[in-house]
Amino acid sequence: RVLSLELNKDRHVERMHRSGVNTLDIEPVEGRYMLSGGSDGVIILYDLENLSKTPSYTCKAVCSVGRSHPHVHAFSVETVQWYPHDTGMFTSSSFDKTLKIWDTNTLQPADVFHFEGTVYSHHMSPVATMHCLIAVGTKSPKVQLCDLKSGSCSHILQGHKQEVLAVSWSPRHEYILATASADSRVKLWDVRRSSGCLSTLDQHNGEKSKGSSEAANTAHNGRVNGLCYTNDGLHLLTIGTDDRMRLWNSSTGENTLVNYGKVCNASRKGLKFAVSCGCNPEFAFIPYGSSIAIYTIFTGELVTMLQGHYSTVNCCVFQPNFQELYSGSKDCNILAWIPALRESIPDDASETSLPQQPLNPAYEDVWSTSDDEG
Repeated sequence: RVLSLELNKDRHVERMHRSGVNTLDIEPVEGRYMLSGGSDGVIILYDLENLSKTPSYTCKAVCSVGRSHPHVHAFSVETVQWYPHDTGMFTSSSFDKTLKIWDTNTLQPADVFHFEGTVYSHHMSPVATMHCLIAVGTKSPKVQLCDLKSGSCSHILQGHKQEVLAVSWSPRHEYILATASADSRVKLWDVRRSSGCLSTLDQHNGEKSKGSSEAANTAHNGRVNGLCYTNDGLHLLTIGTDDRMRLWNSSTGENTLVNYGKVCNASRKGLKFAVSCGCNPEFAFIPYGSSIAIYTIFTGELVTMLQGHYSTVNCCVFQPNFQELYSGSKDCNILAWIPALRESIPDDASETSLPQQPLNPAYEDVWSTSDDEG
């Protein structure tokens, strides 16, 4: 289904944004409601379900925090995220130096966190049961942890040298956090430890000579502005302005050396990309200019480019229940990419009469032995 994703002429997302769409999130409980955040500070909540039951329909906006809303963000919304456990709450962060916790039913902020600098990214753990920490990446090199329970920003992780462009909790271990910075580094933290930092990812796997001019332990040769765990939490994908994407073993910190070729990335801020869930093999969906590139994660193969936006794509989000993809762009549009329906084969057609299709290389068996997995 992922290999047959296409722009669907029967599915539209109501055009509500008057400026670029920076961030999207689909709630994990039902997979039905989607949030979008715009560069004018507006947040819109969509219902993706086809209530009309007709083949052709438009995903309607249910409600919005518009420009006239008293608590609307003053500047660009960079990240929106649903509370992972129910749809009664969502979060948004903005270049206006705030992180807001919203009550979905009243569309009023239940809490607001203020920071000294621009907020690039925030993330709540999808699996945490023992803490309610929101990790926040800002213009400051310090990673902030805001506690939803106490309403305070009690915790700070120090180690980066420049602004923190992306943050992501592990979907496997609730205390493990990955952060990406303009200092070319990606750090893994255990937030229970006073020292915090577990490791700094090294693209050379420790093999670069000490006398080298290149700084030690860099993940990329440029700003690292995107990161995303695979759904099992065993690997971490990072993207940098060196036009490279790297896949890391998240437990050993080792660069797996998968070669994705040139992954063009001119973004000056955080890049919001997505990975598939429950597919074999797994795929990564990467904003690539005005297109979206689909890569097989473990082989590095560029499978296809989805084209349909008129301007830079800023974000994409995967809907795992139906293997659908939604993307947001500077062109103010949100597009729905839906698997093309296969023509059904009549029952009386014997198998031998069917033309043999060559196997798409993305389907070929790439299993490794369990020894290789460590």
